[in-house]
Amino acid sequence: MTKPRIWISNAKPMAGEIVRVRALIEHRMESGMRLDNDGNVIPRHIVHTFTAKLNDQLLFTWQPETAISQNPYIEFTFVARESGTLSMQWVDDANQTVSGAVELEVNR
Repeated sequence: MTKPRIWISNAKPMAGEIVRVRALIEHRMESGMRLDNDGNVIPRHIVHTFTAKLNDQLLFTWQPETAISQNPYIEFTFVARESGTLSMQWVDDANQTVSGAVELEVNR
């Protein structure tokens, strides 16, 4: 997996404003249902857990399944209530972890 690409709609939103987040990582997302050229099953290797937190407070967790395409993209929104670090983490079947973060400064 590579470093994620993260975009937020506004790094300095007003308190109560909705912030849109888009994130993408590069990952093969092998389903375990395909065969290689010799007819052997290619082992499953997918991102199985995504978490998003603001200042270590969980916003949500997502558990993708084998139907998700390679290079998973996620988009979500949340209400800006406090400044801090918006962090995201992806974990795959090989227990490789990729993390990314952006700073958010809420204006009152």
